[in-house]
Amino acid sequence: MLRTEAGKWIIIAGLLIVLIGVIIYFFHDKLGWIGRLPGDIRIERENVRFYFPFTTMLLLSVVVSLLIRLIKRFFL
Repeated sequence: MLRTEAGKWIIIAGLLIVLIGVIIYFFHDKLGWIGRLPGDIRIERENVRFYFPFTTMLLLSVVVSLLIRLIKRFFL
């Protein structure tokens, strides 16, 4: 039973990776706003560049949490 459960998660993770790859491959020119949202911290000086994508990480966290919740609800 443990192997079956692990197999399901590996398949789901693989499908998500393929889906993300397809989205990036076909829509990479329309995804330029990712990483440039209001709230992303960017400091550029002469010798130093610092970038902390706070808002992008927050948005990504919400999307991934919703996807996991939907997968658990409908597939498990």
